[in-house]
Amino acid sequence: MITKHRVSAFSGNDLEMILRAQGIDTLVLLGISTSGVVLSTLTYAADLDFRCFVIKDCCRDTNEEAHRVLTEQIYPRRATVMNSKDFQLLL
Repeated sequence: MITKHRVSAFSGNDLEMILRAQGIDTLVLLGISTSGVVLSTLTYAADLDFRCFVIKDCCRDTNEEAHRVLTEQIYPRRATVMNSKDFQLLL
């Protein structure tokens, strides 16, 4: 169990070290705050060179326009963005 102290799941804890120790280099991100937790965690993870997938239909935001802009224009610069159905086909 990892306690999250900041908006990014990586900030202020040992998450990166734990993932790297287990040989994990790919992350699948989803959550209830597209413009908060998901954005902060994706930015941090991409800077750490993790390969990231964002499952856009499993993310939500109180601002629908922010969600749309992030998933269509911003996130694709740092991650592969797809819906859950397409992601299941990768598995």
